[in-house]
Amino acid sequence: MLIDPDDKFFERADALIHLANEQVKEIENGKVSASMMFAVARFNAWVNAGGFQSAQEMEAAKSEAIEYFSNEYRKMLEENLDDYIANFNQYMGIKNDSSSPSLKLVE
Repeated sequence: MLIDPDDKFFERADALIHLANEQVKEIENGKVSASMMFAVARFNAWVNAGGFQSAQEMEAAKSEAIEYFSNEYRKMLEENLDDYIANFNQYMGIKNDSSSPSLKLVE
């Protein structure tokens, strides 16, 4: 894990994933993903704004905020993609049997 999560970290994340899973029952998963990314960006802009006394201060630190949040998201995405690659069949409900060729990651 790239961050030091508190006791409720995964519960909060799971609650958001549960909401997204409910939404994909009614609309395609790409649209739900886009909405979630927008929500995270909007929430993080609000969190970031809370650390400033003025719009001018916030604007002066805008590039740093973008770099920080982008880097953190990239790390989390890479970690989760690696997890899905390592556990693809299990997570995607694919049963391994000896009659079918195993899936290999193309390098």
